[in-house]
Amino acid sequence: MERRKEYMTSVKRVVIKVGSSTLTHPNGLLNLSCIDGLVKQLSDLHNSGLDVILVSSGAIAAGMGRLGLKSKPKSIPQKQACAAIGQVTLMHMYDKFFGEYGKITAQILITKEDMEHKDRLINARNTFMTIIEDKAIPIVNENDAITTEEIKIGDNDTLSAHVCRFVEGDLLIIMTDIEGLYDSNPNENPDAKLIGYVEKVTDDIEALAGGAGSNLGTGGMKTKLSAAKIVNDAGAAMVIAHGSTPNILNNILSGENIGTFFDCK
Repeated sequence: MERRKEYMTSVKRVVIKVGSSTLTHPNGLLNLSCIDGLVKQLSDLHNSGLDVILVSSGAIAAGMGRLGLKSKPKSIPQKQACAAIGQVTLMHMYDKFFGEYGKITAQILITKEDMEHKDRLINARNTFMTIIEDKAIPIVNENDAITTEEIKIGDNDTLSAHVCRFVEGDLLIIMTDIEGLYDSNPNENPDAKLIGYVEKVTDDIEALAGGAGSNLGTGGMKTKLSAAKIVNDAGAAMVIAHGSTPNILNNILSGENIGTFFDCK
């Protein structure tokens, strides 16, 4: 699609959100080959001159794996313990893999209060901009180890959209375990068709969203459409695509017709 290809040539700053289901095996342990492949692509984009910001889920899932838990904890203290343990594991792996490509990483943990208080938001933005100017790659997650359900942003789809907005990103790519937005539920309808282009997130588009996603994540299509509205209103485009597709990021930024493209006309 010409519009998509044309837009991608103008992208200078990209935010990539990767979900738990992309980063982990079904048993919750980190998928190291997937992380290595992701890091290689991000490093290559960074080498090409793009500003790259990664919003990464997976802390709770990684913590579950380290603790040998087979199901997501229900109590807040156990969720927070998993997040604290898993975040260390996750960042260690990112720093290790990025280091192999000569990249410097910076961890930024954000809370809802950081988004809602003007001074804190300005401070967060200044931190992001300085890290980017220093040619490092910010790796962002919600600070799940200290936030409770009542004060959470809630999901990293929403977090990544707000990050894209306040760092003035040109494109948000949400890597997930589905190909994109369909005209009906592909798990229930074998004839469901992938929607490649969305000019605007209307009520009809929002009606296509189903429930939550995989059991390792917190977001479903509803949160992704909400994210699209946030970034589109800020003048940025968004793509939803399957995270395990080989060379997915480079292909998206080359303008290939992959996943669902949400325009920002």
